[in-house]
Amino acid sequence: MSKPYDFDDPADNDPSASSARRARADAEQVWERGVLEKLVMETLAERKRARRWTIFMRLLTLAWISVVLLAFGGWFDGDVVKTVTRHTALIDVDGGIDADGENSADKILPALQAAFEDGKTAGVVLRINSPGGSPVQSGLIFDEIRRLRAKHADTPLYAVIEEVGASGGYYVAAAADRIYVDKASLVGSIGVLMGGFGFVDAMDKVGVERRLLTAGDKKGFLDSFSPVSEAQRAHAQRMLDQVHAQFIAKVREGRADRLAEDPDLFSGLVWTGERSVELGLADGLGSVASVARDVIKAEDIVDFSPRQNLAEKLARRVGASAGETLARVLGVEASGWSLR
Repeated sequence: MSKPYDFDDPADNDPSASSARRARADAEQVWERGVLEKLVMETLAERKRARRWTIFMRLLTLAWISVVLLAFGGWFDGDVVKTVTRHTALIDVDGGIDADGENSADKILPALQAAFEDGKTAGVVLRINSPGGSPVQSGLIFDEIRRLRAKHADTPLYAVIEEVGASGGYYVAAAADRIYVDKASLVGSIGVLMGGFGFVDAMDKVGVERRLLTAGDKKGFLDSFSPVSEAQRAHAQRMLDQVHAQFIAKVREGRADRLAEDPDLFSGLVWTGERSVELGLADGLGSVASVARDVIKAEDIVDFSPRQNLAEKLARRVGASAGETLARVLGVEASGWSLR
C-alpha cells in the first residue's frame, strides 16, 4: 500500500526552522514590551511635567492676587509700619461720618489711640475731607481727642482741612489744638438739619389710603405718608435746636477765644479757608506736609488711618449702592438729623 501524501511543510518538522521562528517571536515580544514601557514612561513624565506646571501657575496666580489685594488696601488688616525715628502720625477722616461708615467712631477711635500710644509719635495730624454726618459719631470722636490730649499732654494734635471740613467734619476738627486749611477749602456749616419727604398729596391723587396703626398717639411722628401737625414741627425744631446748641458748645470748647464775634458764625453758613482764618474757625494755612515739617518738626509721616480689607469694601459698596438705588426708586430718605 502506498504512503498517504503529507501536505505539511517539510520545514515544520525541521528543528532549526522552529527555533528561528520562536526566536523571532520572542524578539517581537521584547520589542513590543519595550515600546509599551517607553510609552508608559513618557506618559508618566508628561503628566508629571503638566502637574508641576499647574502647581507653578497656581502659585503664580496666588502671588499675583496677593499683590493686588495688598495694593488696594490689603486683604488683611495690616499693622501700621512704624519707623525707628520720631514721626508724625497721620489719620484720615475722608467722607461722611456715620455709624456704619469708614469714619465711624468705632474705626477712628482705635486709630487715634494707636497713634498717641506709639512712643515715636511726635504729633498727630487729622486730615479731614468730610462734609459731615452723624452728630453722635462726631461727638464721640471729639470727646476721645480731648481725652487723649489730656492723657498725652506732650503730643499735640492738629487738624488739616483739605477740600472740605464742614458740619460734622468741622465738629471733629474743633477738638484739635490748631486747625490748618487751604485758602480755598470749604469750612464751617455749623448747623443741623433734618430731611424727609411728604407723600400725602400724591397719595390723594392716586387714590391710596394710608393705614397706620400705633400704640402711643405720637408714635407716627413725621411719618412721610401722614400730614405733619404744627405740634410735630415744633417738637422737631426743639430737637434740632438742642443738637445745634450741643454743636456750638463743642466748637466754643475747642476754639475758645479764637472765635470772632460774627452773627453768622453758627448759622450753618460755609466759608472759604481764607475767610475761616479771619473768623477764627481756623488758625492758618497749611498742609499735612507743612505741618509735619514746620510745626511738629517730624517730616516722616506714618499713616495710622483705619484700613478696610477688600472684602469689606466690596460688601459695603455693593450694599450702599443697592440702598441708594432703592431710595432713589422709592423717593424716600430716612428721617433723622445730620450735621451736613
